[in-house]
Amino acid sequence: MTPAPAADRRPGAPDATDPAVIHASAVGHCGRGCLILGAAGSGKTALALAMLALGAELIADDRVAVRDSADGPRLDPVPHLAGLIEIRGAGILRLRRHASDVPLWLAADLDREAPARMPPRTHARVADHDIPAIACRGWAGAAAGLMAILSAGVLPDPEFFPTGGLR
Repeated sequence: MTPAPAADRRPGAPDATDPAVIHASAVGHCGRGCLILGAAGSGKTALALAMLALGAELIADDRVAVRDSADGPRLDPVPHLAGLIEIRGAGILRLRRHASDVPLWLAADLDREAPARMPPRTHARVADHDIPAIACRGWAGAAAGLMAILSAGVLPDPEFFPTGGLR
């Protein structure tokens, strides 16, 4: 089977060469994996690099292996790309450490912009699983926000003020 042309690859869709490998980047922090989804050129690697600078560990850049386990989906690097990340304009960087076998806990969606300050909870469909997703397109603080969420281990609650907001 030949790979689908790059234009035919949807973020979060299985790679045509291996249904468990998707076109995305992924980082881990505090035992939780964040899958970074978006079209080619949307900033997946740039967001991963920003999160690495804040203490995340690289799981994978450009190709992420998503596999099922008894506890749900887990993220791994594709073996021949493990520990590698492309820095646009500089080249390929080989990191001394990278993470593997990390539970998929959150998706960062660079193709969607949050419709409101307190948007409703959304999900991304990844390898037949619904994963909580945060719309990140245009969000300058995405790396810091996502790291705070991964550190806290709880998702933000858009219904925190059910009576209509702060008083």
